[in-house]
Amino acid sequence: MSEIKIGEILLAQKLITSEQLQEALEKQKSLTPPPLLGKILVRLGYVQEPALQQILDRYEKRRSFSEVLLAHNYLTREDLDVALEMSGNELLPLDRVLLNLDFITEETLARAIATFADLPFAHLDNSKSNVKTGLANAIMAYSPAPHMMVPVSIEGRTITIAMNHPLPQQKQEKMESLIKLKVLPVIAPEKEIAAARQRFSILPGNGNVEEAGPNLPENIVTMLADEFDEPAAEPEEQLVTESDSFLVKLVNKIIYDACQLKASDIHIEPYPGKKEIIVRMRIDGKCSIYQRLPSKYKYAIPSRIKIMAELDISERRKPQDGKINFKKFGPLDVELRVATMPTVGQLEDVVIRVLNIGDAMRFDQLGLTLHNRTAFEAAIQKPYGLVLVVGPTGSGKTTTLHSAIALINKSKLKIWTAEDPVEITQEGLRQVQINTKIGLTFAVALRSFLRLDPDVIMVGEMRDNETASIAVEASLTGHLVFSTLHTNSAPETVTRLLEMGLDPYSFSDSLLCILAQRLAASLCDHCREKYQPSEEEIDELITEYGVDAFASTGIRRENITLTRPIGCDQCHNTGYKGRIGIHEILECSDGIKSLIKKKAETGLIRDLAIAEGMTTLKQDGILKVLQGLTDIHEIRRVCIR
Repeated sequence: MSEIKIGEILLAQKLITSEQLQEALEKQKSLTPPPLLGKILVRLGYVQEPALQQILDRYEKRRSFSEVLLAHNYLTREDLDVALEMSGNELLPLDRVLLNLDFITEETLARAIATFADLPFAHLDNSKSNVKTGLANAIMAYSPAPHMMVPVSIEGRTITIAMNHPLPQQKQEKMESLIKLKVLPVIAPEKEIAAARQRFSILPGNGNVEEAGPNLPENIVTMLADEFDEPAAEPEEQLVTESDSFLVKLVNKIIYDACQLKASDIHIEPYPGKKEIIVRMRIDGKCSIYQRLPSKYKYAIPSRIKIMAELDISERRKPQDGKINFKKFGPLDVELRVATMPTVGQLEDVVIRVLNIGDAMRFDQLGLTLHNRTAFEAAIQKPYGLVLVVGPTGSGKTTTLHSAIALINKSKLKIWTAEDPVEITQEGLRQVQINTKIGLTFAVALRSFLRLDPDVIMVGEMRDNETASIAVEASLTGHLVFSTLHTNSAPETVTRLLEMGLDPYSFSDSLLCILAQRLAASLCDHCREKYQPSEEEIDELITEYGVDAFASTGIRRENITLTRPIGCDQCHNTGYKGRIGIHEILECSDGIKSLIKKKAETGLIRDLAIAEGMTTLKQDGILKVLQGLTDIHEIRRVCIR
């Protein structure tokens, strides 16, 4: 570094006068720690920042971070030499090495960085910020590594942002352009920044998602920035259009975040007037608010999604449905199903189903009890017959069917599947995507399969009498047929199919078993807590299970221990993480066949199935409660009886 001082250089270049230099030097002496002379001259308005930066570069007058550490006694020369050597050997940043070696605390490091960058140092308290949650999350998502940022407060058109490292001038200017606010940076300790970021969480834990990938820029920032724009004079409908670049990025970001958070559905809910749009996501079976968006986007967002799904954007009066191959628009290869519904105020709700295309789950991961697993496995090993998996939408029926097929998927068997959509792929399966627009329905596919010499057939869903009848016929002619149905329980499935017009004799002869299932949130493995329940709790459990049935389980009440949710970082402080299956299996015994032929009522079929050993959905759920996998509140939520 040149020995000539920066003040002398500026004087020689006639950028300042001697009086201005003297004033800056006196101000520098009065401040602790003393800031850089050049920065004081800029603040006083005597030198422009670009001119100062040019002089610093030309004369190599920039002070290194190491010099700052020594000059202000943040570190000894011996410790600095050790840290510099380790930083070079291990290719780690100097500040990381200093923290790892405990040569410096986080607060001291932050003060040193503030001094080096000539920025204010700040402690962050736990008081509530006046920054909107949406804007805060957008700014935090924008943070380019290694920068960690959190907004502190807004005053007028200026926003104070705490950060662990100063942003380069270009990036700060870009952020100011995006959010339409002047950024006042301050340096704060990393732990305090991390704690402040948690307070802005939207979803349980933190709504942020890590780097969105090279093809997905910081789009939500762009959208939220316009909350601070001046009101436009034109009609609300014309404020934004579906082709605006920031809107394209916003929709991509919402979908990307849903995939990262493992959401099954995205709900876009616009409201009349100036009310905010609510975006919700269903994660582990439960909806939670992901983001609130300005009302000006209530027409443009549904239109953008309809364009992606190749739907008619001019039609807002009737429901539409379609699909999106997100690989065309964003960094993820994922398929989406889109459904729109007109609502009051000439608005449209949009629901996007995220299809988790992947490999089949292992059969032993389904969570079947020993009794249910034995019965179900025996049915799928049969050479022919009908196996049904039933339950509401999103209860994991397709996952269970593919796990069962994976168990018997051998080269000696020819297996055809008709699905809508094809979510799970397996080597060895011949899979067909249903397309009703061209007439390729389940019934058409199933009828065609019978001419292709199959051993095993899977039909995604029995939606009508034609499909169900062909499936029964196929199972009676030497084929093992798998299918699903939307019913509440295994016994109700029999009644439902008979009401659809199936021949009771053919149906009873073909049916092997019916597996009904639900998905309940499982307790987080990291924070769940065992406890000794009260006598009242035990009595309630036994009553709900059935006193006589519980006695036959062999479980002694004095040995009962329950588990409850607590909440931790791993589960976003909800106490639950992932889901488990709850099942009931109806085996088609001779007694059940006789009742089917008589078109008996559901109650009679249920009573006989229970007498023959069927465990109901709620009973199976209570057994999983006793195993510590979930709690009774979850079982009551997903099981009626």
